[in-house]
Amino acid sequence: MSLKSRGEQPSRTVVSKKWTILFCISSFCAGMIFTSRMWAVPESRSMTRRSSIEAGRLNLVSEGCDPKTLDLKVIKHESKDIFGEVSKTHNAIQTLDKTISTLEMELAAARAAHESILSGSPLSEDLKKTDLTGKRRYFMVVGINTAFSSRKRRDSVRATWMPQGDRRKKLEEEKGVIIRFVIGHSATVGGILDRAIEAEDKKHGDLLRLDHVEGYLELSAKTKIYFATATAQWDADFYVKVDDDVHVNIATLGQTLARYRKRPRVYIGCMKSGPVLAQKGVRYHEPEYWKFGETGNKYFRHATGQLYAISKDLATYISINQHVLHKYANEDVSLGSWFIGLDVQHIDDRRLCCGTPPDCEWKAQAGNICVASFDWTCSGICRSVERIKEVHRRCGEGDNAVWTSAF
Repeated sequence: MSLKSRGEQPSRTVVSKKWTILFCISSFCAGMIFTSRMWAVPESRSMTRRSSIEAGRLNLVSEGCDPKTLDLKVIKHESKDIFGEVSKTHNAIQTLDKTISTLEMELAAARAAHESILSGSPLSEDLKKTDLTGKRRYFMVVGINTAFSSRKRRDSVRATWMPQGDRRKKLEEEKGVIIRFVIGHSATVGGILDRAIEAEDKKHGDLLRLDHVEGYLELSAKTKIYFATATAQWDADFYVKVDDDVHVNIATLGQTLARYRKRPRVYIGCMKSGPVLAQKGVRYHEPEYWKFGETGNKYFRHATGQLYAISKDLATYISINQHVLHKYANEDVSLGSWFIGLDVQHIDDRRLCCGTPPDCEWKAQAGNICVASFDWTCSGICRSVERIKEVHRRCGEGDNAVWTSAF
């Protein structure tokens, strides 16, 4: 039975629907006001950054700048920065290479002087000057390989492309070019051959004596000793070896080498790769032919022996390691083998192996003067004593070329 049927009053107060709705709306509004004052939602950083970028672009557009073009400029600028850093790194590596080469050269010179003292040999005048005043830097040292029996060849070279007397001294002082005939001593030390060479050197003063017993089969050993002796006496950018039956244009040689002055470990010459000759009794026979593989194989690439040049760091390397460098029968092969395994730049320049007239003459008339001229059939100028003057007249660069050249 319900309360109404009993006539009793309810025990709680009943709120009307209108007041309930009004109360809910009031609570919602109060909550919104409280939330907006006490709980400020921070803006996203990405939204702020994006809005600033968009504002910047709008400003650029309003000023007449295209954002796409600007982006390209930024990319180019970054690329330039990268290339700049690479260039700086490359320059730093080159500087380090030169520093190491200089230190090695000084070490080799010190060793040479020390060995001379221990062996009781007197120091050369050049080494004495080095100890007192420090080494002067030269551009190139040209060593002309010669023998006791080649006096007429030496005189023919002196009469053509090799300056004499005061002109040679001027070449050394003003151009930094040293030229010497390179020769050792005879099997009988102090014999008639040695005395003849000493007399010739007193007259001309253009010989470099080596601690080496002369002999054709010892050219590889002579080459090692030449570079060791030359680096000990002269600090130069390049060291050149040339035979005494080859015509050379000194100015053109200097201009050619000057192109590679800033490069480390340079080996310049007429590069070739001839066959390894296993048959005994033939010229250029290779007793160690089996080291080059099967019969009929060719040598590795190397410069022909009539004339080649190497940078100071390679000459110093030979000087320091001369006692462990292997000698093959052929001197030019030996030199090439010493550089295998090293980071060496081989420069093949055919101007270092021109033929005699008319070949070198035609090239000179065309403005492409040869560095060296000789006959391949003779491995030098055939009958050089009689013919080198003709070669000099027809293929020479002129007596004043060396004084007007910059290198």
